[in-house]
Amino acid sequence: MESHTVVGGEGTELRVDDAGPPDAPTILLVHGYSQSRLCWYEQFDGSLIEEFRLLAPDLRGHGDSEKPAGDGPYRDPALWAADLRAVIDELATDDPVLVGWSYGGLVVADYLAVDGTEDVAGAVFVGAITEKGTDAAGEIAGEEFADMLEDLETRDAEASVDALEEFLDICTAEPVPPREYHHMLGYNARCPPRVREALQARSGANAETLRGLDVPALFVHGSADRVVLPKAAERHADLVPDGEVSIFEGVGHSPFIEAPARFDRELREFAGRVTGE
Repeated sequence: MESHTVVGGEGTELRVDDAGPPDAPTILLVHGYSQSRLCWYEQFDGSLIEEFRLLAPDLRGHGDSEKPAGDGPYRDPALWAADLRAVIDELATDDPVLVGWSYGGLVVADYLAVDGTEDVAGAVFVGAITEKGTDAAGEIAGEEFADMLEDLETRDAEASVDALEEFLDICTAEPVPPREYHHMLGYNARCPPRVREALQARSGANAETLRGLDVPALFVHGSADRVVLPKAAERHADLVPDGEVSIFEGVGHSPFIEAPARFDRELREFAGRVTGE
């Protein structure tokens, strides 16, 4: 695995990890709210890197990427799109498969809305949202997650960590081992509360983008997801001309962590099909 610094929208520096054959088809993994590129450790440690080139950036405001001040850098779809465009232009070997988890689904949808699909082979949405600040967005938000947003945005350090622990508890259906749990807590804490607040305050809809999608899309969701309700997958897939749904029974918000073997297998099959490998 190698790490790179890529300059995204408005000069924002982004940390990006890559692994796999440099000439293999590219899968671009986009993490979610308050998370990090490190959430994809199962994929980077697994067999996907034998067949595909994996790219995983820290989104702006997260992990080791730059954290611009103010709300503006986190509310403009064009900036999120520019960030992914920079990663693709600099590091992708071909038209990538975009994979967006949770809030990362909104970032992927922003990219598709702004830049289209000319340089995209397919899209995978994992426990994903694709819009914010709309009635449709509110209908698929888990009640437990919605109730903790105020605490996740507090500037009180102790209260913030307590809220992150509650958040992580609903990100999986079953508790993860302590070593992994505290690793996850550490990289979630790298996202400042002001960034979390800005992420939740933005608004925008991408339903028309999904209706016009002209590349295959896969919607993966855990049946026990308490962050983004499982009905989101079917709703999104119904909008897409070539959309399919895969429900992971008994799995929560993080299928790639909770059921990595199945997730990797389905991602390998989808990516192989849409890239012609």
